[in-house]
Amino acid sequence: MLHFFGWVFSLVGLLVTVAAGIFAFGLAREYVRNRLRFVDAVRHPIAPWVAALLATIVLVPVVTLLHVLHLAGMGTALIVGGATGLGTASGVKALKRGE
Repeated sequence: MLHFFGWVFSLVGLLVTVAAGIFAFGLAREYVRNRLRFVDAVRHPIAPWVAALLATIVLVPVVTLLHVLHLAGMGTALIVGGATGLGTASGVKALKRGE
């Protein structure tokens, strides 16, 4: 019976990671498109990398606390950070296309 609950917590952790990644991508994309539209620095090629690194650094303490509940780990912070960087890059592309 304990093995079943371990499997359920692993599945819930995976769902939390996927949902957080999708949310981070959408939030970063819309933030760039709406709020950073007139900021020239966001168009620099290193901006998505900086956004990804900062998001990962901010999330490390959060996922450390969630790791106690077996809901998230360091991979979650990396995935959400990467999704933030990709969302930033996608927002910059949308700005260049005029959306």
